[in-house]
Amino acid sequence: MRGLALLAVMLSLAQIAKAQEAPIDAWTLRKCALYAQATEDALAALGPEGLSQQFLEENRAFIASGCVGHVRICAQTAQDYAFADLLTMMTMNEGMASTFVPFGCDN
Repeated sequence: MRGLALLAVMLSLAQIAKAQEAPIDAWTLRKCALYAQATEDALAALGPEGLSQQFLEENRAFIASGCVGHVRICAQTAQDYAFADLLTMMTMNEGMASTFVPFGCDN
């Protein structure tokens, strides 16, 4: 079932890529699909309790952008930090650089 969900995310991201001016390469699409799946898995593992609404909404917006939006999502709660740490490790395990994830604070 996970394979079907990943395929659905990849197809949605391909549609986003077609709508944008600059083409998104296959690896970027794959990274975003893997990130979207990792987000679901991390949320299932940690649960939503303690996650700030803004943190979740900004993360969803990053995925909806095809993971190409230049955003910095700043963790506010201890659970936000735990979620960001887990996602960073999960994406690195998939071969992505730690700079892929959108977490950081500008101040």
